[in-house]
Amino acid sequence: MQHPGSSYSLSSDPWQFLNAMLEDIEKAQKYVYIEIYKFDHGSIGERFRNSLAKKAGEGIDVRLLIDSWGSYVSGAFFRELTEAGGEVRFFKKIKFFLDFFTKNHRRNHRKLLIIDDRIGYIGSANITGYSMNWRESMLRVEGRLARAFKKVFLDDYQNYSNYVFNQPVHYSSIRSGEFEILRDVPSITKQRIKNRYEWLFKRSTSSVYIESPYFLPGYMLRKIMANASKRGVNVNVIFPLRSDIGLVDVIRNRYLGSLHKSGISIWYYIPGNLHSKLVLVDEKIFCIGSSNFDYRSFRYQHEIMLQGTRKEIIRQVKEHIQETLSHCEPFDYEDWRKRPFIQRLIEWIFLPFRHLF
Repeated sequence: MQHPGSSYSLSSDPWQFLNAMLEDIEKAQKYVYIEIYKFDHGSIGERFRNSLAKKAGEGIDVRLLIDSWGSYVSGAFFRELTEAGGEVRFFKKIKFFLDFFTKNHRRNHRKLLIIDDRIGYIGSANITGYSMNWRESMLRVEGRLARAFKKVFLDDYQNYSNYVFNQPVHYSSIRSGEFEILRDVPSITKQRIKNRYEWLFKRSTSSVYIESPYFLPGYMLRKIMANASKRGVNVNVIFPLRSDIGLVDVIRNRYLGSLHKSGISIWYYIPGNLHSKLVLVDEKIFCIGSSNFDYRSFRYQHEIMLQGTRKEIIRQVKEHIQETLSHCEPFDYEDWRKRPFIQRLIEWIFLPFRHLF
């Protein structure tokens, strides 16, 4: 049941939702909390920094949690904001350990903006200028769900420098009406978002749509998708022809032939980088958040996903997917079979390291 005053808006256009964010920040009366993976120092980052500094100067509680690996800014970039009373924390700064790469690879990939217990944003996009022409998936919510996002932020803000989290707290899901928020922390076994996808796909009856910029799922997830297709479910995977990480595009090709032969429809988004991260099952259940459909997100990163059945959101997700597909070309199995030997060799060499990309 929808709470009175609640509304939901899904946007794929960075110009649209970033401007909407800035407008919402300008109207903040109590607090502005941002949790983000990438925050750059270009004109977009400067606009957000300046707006946040202005609100902090007005006495608004402003807090930022930025991943120290993913971002291109330092504390000095936010001096005006912190001098006005705002707080900026960098999630797990790079440290030197014997297992340097493994620990430092566990990044905070979540993307959240929460304002005044009233407005929340969740989805795929960072605060960067270079991605302004990408196709994203950002959901703006207005209503009680924003308070659930606030809980996630405050948990992460408190534990921003810990390399070992309080596991029960940070694995627990959060329910709010017809919504559920799933949180992943780095783990080999307790991969909540991947496990939820497996659960949903096993029970799907008519259709599955997946949008992700990077597609490197593990064996069990691929098997469940193939089994769903074989029992008559219309399974669709949509990713960009060329993402911003070319090596991932090469490695994913290793899977495509067998998935195609199992009946899964594979689509290449042509105009540019499809950075959207969402799933729609049976046109009844949506999943949207920060997680890519790959080993790295499922195993190594702090991710967040909103799952729900709200019809207003389902309608917008369906429209988003149909618009994406209108700019796609289908996978060509014969072209895949004829790909050059050097490409096959690169796939074979780098596939064992797929969790690093």
